[in-house]
Amino acid sequence: MSSFGAEVRWQRDGANFADRRYSRGHLWRFDGGVEVPVSSSPHVVPLPYSVAENVDPEEAYVAALSSCHMLFFLDFASRRKIIVDSYVDAATGVMEMHDGKTVITRVELCPKVTYASTAPTAEIEAELHHAAHEACFLANSVKTEISIKLD
Repeated sequence: MSSFGAEVRWQRDGANFADRRYSRGHLWRFDGGVEVPVSSSPHVVPLPYSVAENVDPEEAYVAALSSCHMLFFLDFASRRKIIVDSYVDAATGVMEMHDGKTVITRVELCPKVTYASTAPTAEIEAELHHAAHEACFLANSVKTEISIKLD
């Protein structure tokens, strides 16, 4: 099949590591050359040790699930000759305690799709979302409940 990689880079930069007062800011580097500044979430590690403007792994997890779903949705719509002009998803993830561990228990996708001409029926759009969910590599790889909220 396929293999995927990312380089994760962090440096102490002189901080007193033993007292836990070090930056959690780090960098993700991908094979295409894109670099993404990352940090722990300020909800998990307080400022200034987190970098609020950086992406945190929890946000990236939610975004990756949303992106995977969207890519399959677009593919399936294209195969049915349904022309999509835009797709916007304000996805959210919920982190809770489960069996004594902190986990993201739910991700809710809230896609808003705009079509070039006649929009498909609500039933066909729901079918496309269902097929996208079933095909999404990431949704098939996690235990998190993933729901799709359509108007």
